[in-house]
Parts: sequence; C-alpha cells; structure tokens
Amino acid sequence: MKNAIVLGSVLLLTTSIAQAGGLDRAGNAYSVLFEDGNYAQLSFSSTTPDVSGDFPDVVGGGSTKNMANSYTSLGFALKYGITDKIDLAVFLNQPFGADAEYTTGFYEGLTAIWESNQAAAVVKYQAAPRIAVYGGLRAVRSKAEIMIPDQLIRAGIASQIPDPLPSINPLPDALQTAIALVQSPDGALGYSAETDQNTQVGYIIGATYERPEIALRVALTYESGLTHDFGSSETLPAIGADSAKGTFDIEMPQSVTLDFQSGVAADTLVFGSVRWSEWSVWEVRPSIYESLTGDRVTGLDNDVYTYRLGVGRRVSDDLSVFAP
Repeated sequence: MKNAIVLGSVLLLTTSIAQAGGLDRAGNAYSVLFEDGNYAQLSFSSTTPDVSGDFPDVVGGGSTKNMANSYTSLGFALKYGITDKIDLAVFLNQPFGADAEYTTGFYEGLTAIWESNQAAAVVKYQAAPRIAVYGGLRAVRSKAEIMIPDQLIRAGIASQIPDPLPSINPLPDALQTAIALVQSPDGALGYSAETDQNTQVGYIIGATYERPEIALRVALTYESGLTHDFGSSETLPAIGADSAKGTFDIEMPQSVTLDFQSGVAADTLVFGSVRWSEWSVWEVRPSIYESLTGDRVTGLDNDVYTYRLGVGRRVSDDLSVFAP
C-alpha cells in the first residue's frame, strides 16, 4: 500500500457528494393495497432541489451555488382483488437517486449520479376484520457514475507532501510517488468511475390495524436491504488506468416505516409517517480507488429518519385536497 498516502485528503472533499438524507426518492405506495375494488395509480413528480454551501477558506471560499440537479419521478401501482381476503399489488418506481454536480469554484467538475428502478409484487391477506398482513419481493436495478476533477486530487496529494522535504536519501516510496503525481500533466489526475447496471432482490413484510368507522389505519412495513455487485470501469490517467475493469459491492439500506392516518372531523383526515433507513451501511469503494487510498470515495455515516405529516379534506365526491 505504498500509494495509500497520496489521495487520502480527497476523501473529505468527495464526501459532500452524498446527500445528507440518503438517496431515498419515491418508494412503494402500500396504501394502494387498501383501496376498494381493483385500482390503478399513476404518479409523476418534478423536483428542483436547492442545495448549496460555502467552500472552505483553504480553497478560496465563496458559495458553491446549487449543486443538486432537477429530476423527475414516475410511478405506477396496480391492485387486483383475487378473493375477498387476498389482494395483489404491483409497483414500478425509482426508489433511489442522486444527481449532484459542482459547476463553479474549486470543486468544479465534481459529479455523482445514481439511477435506480424498482419492480415489486406484494400480496395482502385480510387475517381479521381489523388486521391485515402483507409481503412480497422487490427487484432493484441500479447504476452509478462519479467524476473527481484533476484539481481536487492534485490538491489532496500536494497537501501530503511535507515542506521542506525530509533530508533523507532516498525519499520514502510513497513520498516519491506523491511528488511524481503532483508533477504529472494537467488533467492526468482526473478520476472517473462508472458501474454496469446490476439488479438485486429483497423482500417486504408488513401488517396493519384498521378501524374504518373513524378512517383509522396504522401500518408497519419492513423492507430488507440488498447488496449490489457492480462491475466497474475506472479511469485515472496518471497511474495508467484507462477504463480499467473491476468489481465492488455497494450495500443498500434496510428500512422500517410506520404509516398512520385517522379521521379528525367530517371529511377531514390527518396522515403521516415515520421512516428509518440504515443509510450508514452505504459506501462507494471502487476497487482501484480503494487500492490507492485504503478508503471510500463517498458514503454516509449516519442512519436517516424521515418524518411526514399532512392533512387531507374531501371537497366533494370527486375532489379531495391534501396539504403535506
């Protein structure tokens, strides 16, 4: 691991690529399981996030400007009654995603993209008038891209070189390597990695308690984690890596969600959810990058808790409005 010193400080710079709230986007709407009769739902959303901050003074300071690109989400759900007690639902959506790009300042060119698609099939069984259980499988296909610009890696290496140099001859191998890399041509230290698409399967289990007379429903859902086994292509010209092939794993989080709703007045409903996702297991460690640094490109250190609360009101038999 003689090269482990040379890229270490870049890790602090790339960690900000990952969103603080994880990569959660649009998951399965399990409430579809409780709609009357056969039911289909099509959803669309467009999100324009505004995520910005300030560069450290050591790299010149100033605003990063917005580094999160807009994205759209499409979802489809279909519920079909098999018997009086058994229902089947199918879901299609994009559960995880990221599209981050620094367009100005010292981090300009630092980019991360995560794309995913999910298909899930869930069966609900009405075990008692007020109690139902459900479970099924979900398949998630994902791919990722990351780019770290030359100036970031070059600055990370330079920060590891002591000034003045130690008065020993020869210099340690790692220090000689660092000096040679800093002196490499412009652009030679730009790093990029891209994964192939990979599909993995997890499972879903849940249970609900209902009191229809007051529109009360409480549902607890568990979604298992899964581990993507990605084939990858990495490029770092300074060490002769040009679309070098490798493999690495990325673990996706398990989650537990508590959904609830209750009528509070005529035609008025309060609803919400509490969700825990184990995003602390998510790390991006491409094989060549890790062999050089001994560490990850990016990741999340903490699990994520998400809270949602809203109010809905029925205006007429054909129109309802909701305020999250």
